Amino acid sequence: MTTKVKICGLKTENEVKAAVEYGADYIGVVFFHKSPRNITAKQAFQITKGLTKNVKKVAVVVDSTDAELDNIVNEFKPDYIQCHGSETSDRIKKIKDKYKTGVIKAIAVRCSDDVVKAMDYADVADMILFDAKVPDAPLPGGNGLSFDWNLLKGREFRSPWILSGGLNVQNVQEAIKISGAKEVDVSSSVESEPGVKDIGLIQDFIKNAKAIKIK
Repeated sequence: MTTKVKICGLKTENEVKAAVEYGADYIGVVFFHKSPRNITAKQAFQITKGLTKNVKKVAVVVDSTDAELDNIVNEFKPDYIQCHGSETSDRIKKIKDKYKTGVIKAIAVRCSDDVVKAMDYADVADMILFDAKVPDAPLPGGNGLSFDWNLLKGREFRSPWILSGGLNVQNVQEAIKISGAKEVDVSSSVESEPGVKDIGLIQDFIKNAKAIKIK
């Protein structure tokens, strides 16, 4: 079994095609106006309309209102909604029940106590995404910073989980080995500049991640 890979923050059809060609399992699209990776729901649908069912579409949102989610779900038709803000477990449940999609809850991590917080969402979220906690950062994710992967080593969660935060071509294999991650996520580390993906880095990241065999 190989590691599953999510390439996040894609903005063009060429980026999506390349990610899929090289083996991405998830395509993440950002709906957050402060992010350089932000696009509209209509644009997101256009760049992903050729995807096969085995590649999942993920809508990344930050404390979005129902009106905003209505538009995203109706236009983009995601397989998952990734909540990257301060959403409570009750809010996650309501999103899941209303939109009938999978829901991923992002947890910002700096210490062991932050990892424990994931337990609050284990019964309502389909997956947990562990990202680095960056104090006073303008963006909740995509900052290119990592956390101590040993915080996840040997832990058991009731929901599948994804490792994110500062992963890149050089360190992804070490991160998988230390944390035990079966799924990884990357955004800024495969860019030539903020919001512009580097096709070569996408290829190398996926290749390196999937070179690690997992049980």
